[in-house]
Amino acid sequence: MRVEVGELCPLPDDPVLAEWATAMREVGDWGWIVDSSWRLLFVTEEQRLSLAYDVEMTPLPIGEHLFGPRVTEMSTHWPIDATNPYRSWRMFFANVGGLLLADTDGGKAELRSVVDPVLADMVDEMSPSNASATTGSMLSAGSSERGGILLQKVLRIRDTDGVLRGTAILFKPAVGMNVLGTMALERDAGHLERTRAVASAGRRPAAILFADLEGSSALSRTLSTSSYFAAGRRLVRATDRCVVDAGGLVGRHVGDGVVAFFPVEVFESESAAAMACIHAARDIDAAMPEVAARCGLPAEQLVMRFGLHWGSTIYMGNIGTLARSEVTALGDEVNEAARIEACATGGLLLASKPLVERLTDEDATTLGIDPDQITYTQLAHLTTATDKARRDAPAVAVCEL
Repeated sequence: MRVEVGELCPLPDDPVLAEWATAMREVGDWGWIVDSSWRLLFVTEEQRLSLAYDVEMTPLPIGEHLFGPRVTEMSTHWPIDATNPYRSWRMFFANVGGLLLADTDGGKAELRSVVDPVLADMVDEMSPSNASATTGSMLSAGSSERGGILLQKVLRIRDTDGVLRGTAILFKPAVGMNVLGTMALERDAGHLERTRAVASAGRRPAAILFADLEGSSALSRTLSTSSYFAAGRRLVRATDRCVVDAGGLVGRHVGDGVVAFFPVEVFESESAAAMACIHAARDIDAAMPEVAARCGLPAEQLVMRFGLHWGSTIYMGNIGTLARSEVTALGDEVNEAARIEACATGGLLLASKPLVERLTDEDATTLGIDPDQITYTQLAHLTTATDKARRDAPAVAVCEL
């Protein structure tokens, strides 16, 4: 049976293995379960996402031998070892080979006939093992030994009578839990979940926020390099916190600013997404005096420009690499949002008509906005309009909030 992209892996029919699978799924393990014949029965969703660069859940041939031709060939498409796609799989096979051989009734001859030919030469060097648990490692996403390392923990699954029912294989990055814990605790769990929600790229309606520090070039010339760096770090932390607290997704940092997105699928309504975007912008603006004070600067030296827009057709997703993970979006409306922000000189918060008109009457009232009293101005007619705004988004109508 082939479990396709987007389909959840069914629980094993064996109730003992099903209990293990449920527990592994609930705690978010990277893990696999095979039966006593080493046929692949279950892979957690977190593991499948990791095997597809966090873009989508990779398909899997359930019921096939873990080291047979079908799974082995499929492993060459996973982010394991770009320079030698079989090397890591051979490391994996070597780590569990003793257990696998002990479970193969026909011994080495049968095992050689079952596994993929690229692994068969390793069988003669194996010795049966009856260990209840083993550990090992293999290369993860990377082009060499300097790439990522995955640690393996292999656990035998037995029923109450001691009969072997299968094997669970758990993976984790080869860093200590204190490191992983610190990385996770320093980030907002909700934001991590929202980032995972847009892991699969696609068209998503969303509110868009561009915010940037005005006069940053002059400020960089005034301050020492270390002081300017410290100010930029405090500013970025403050802007990110405001976005996260509003339920948004931090995208990329451009210069001394931030790009953020508020997808409808996260907020469940267009109005809620638009309101969260406005809240985040106002909160960032309100946070600047404190940031300035911490930097020993007068408040007027940390002034942000804001451009808020609605994206009906933007293409959004999470781009993950070995070094970072970033939510990004493409589309004309993203470019228009940037043009709006560039026109918001003097610390203005400019919001587009498409964004404001997503608000329900109730949400507009909560924000202190009366849409019927708003007068919009096209970007090209603003006294602060930039050449790029006149060229790329002259007809986009905006108002000051």
